[in-house]
Amino acid sequence: MSQWSSAKAKRVLAALLRIGWQIKRSTGSHKVLSRQRWNDTTFAFHDNQEI
Repeated sequence: MSQWSSAKAKRVLAALLRIGWQIKRSTGSHKVLSRQRWNDTTFAFHDNQEI
């Protein structure tokens, strides 16, 4: 059993934006996130998808 619970992608993205990530560019459900001193990361989930 995992210690992590599941959450909707929309909620996870909102949390990432609150802690300092920014959307660099977006195409459909694929969003490239950037943050200072971190590598760019692709967030590729639809808003209602459970992750």
